[in-house]
Amino acid sequence: MICIGLLGPEDAPELLRAIEGSRGLHEPWIYLPSTEQALREDLGRPAEMRLGYGIREPGGRLAGVVNINSIIRGPFQNAFLGYYALSPFAGLGYMRAGMAAVLERAFGEHGLHRVEANIQPENLRSARLVLSLGFRLEGRSPRYLQVGGRWRDHDRYALTAEEWAGAGPDGGQPDG
Repeated sequence: MICIGLLGPEDAPELLRAIEGSRGLHEPWIYLPSTEQALREDLGRPAEMRLGYGIREPGGRLAGVVNINSIIRGPFQNAFLGYYALSPFAGLGYMRAGMAAVLERAFGEHGLHRVEANIQPENLRSARLVLSLGFRLEGRSPRYLQVGGRWRDHDRYALTAEEWAGAGPDGGQPDG
């Protein structure tokens, strides 16, 4: 059984150690902060704009992170997901379970109507993850985001509260 909880600046040392041992999983898809100070700043951003959740495996170690970024309120009620697994827990189902739990909160407690995940086309593992949770592919955005010093294309996946409620927290898919 996984546990999720909000991450704050006080979690920076633990998260930095986990990131340092996981760079092989992340690059070239994402480049995470490499100093404790940079992580503290990132984790300290206001909750109205960003919510960062740590996913913990049954023993309590960080297995991954799911961020609800760039929260836009008003008639849009939209946010963008960012997420990453941590070694040695990639591929063990913790990210899927954790993301499902975060989506429950995003659509329930946080009142969002839509969440998007923008994924580089070559990152098949990440695309499979969001598809397994009921996201739909909406299209490709050329040169969408600068990653590792290069502008990279991203495929845009989205999920609305109605779709989530219709599929249930398992996204209508078997756990795997």
